[in-house]
Amino acid sequence: MSALKESSHDQTTEGHAAHHGPSKGVYYAVFATLIVLTWVTSWIATVDLGPFNIYVALSIAVFKATMVLFFFMHVKYGTRLTKMIIMSGIYWLILLLFIVMMDFWTRNWMGVPGR
Repeated sequence: MSALKESSHDQTTEGHAAHHGPSKGVYYAVFATLIVLTWVTSWIATVDLGPFNIYVALSIAVFKATMVLFFFMHVKYGTRLTKMIIMSGIYWLILLLFIVMMDFWTRNWMGVPGR
């Protein structure tokens, strides 16, 4: 009797389907988008936007990294724990970058002997 309960529990868990995640079509669409955005990044490097080149390139890179994170690393279809761990990693990265930037900003506050 318990084997029957276990097999029916494997197929559906609390009313949810056993298959979680994107279809192959979504993977192909994300891959095509990443290829197109790689081409756009290469093309935009040849266009002179003045000081905005770096912002455009970084915006495209962040968008591509977000797509990889959500779809290929299955964060979009993951549990809340997975999303919380990703957010804590991003928070930690921002904190460390802030500490590094504070170091650069405050280096000239005190005089350096010998200068």
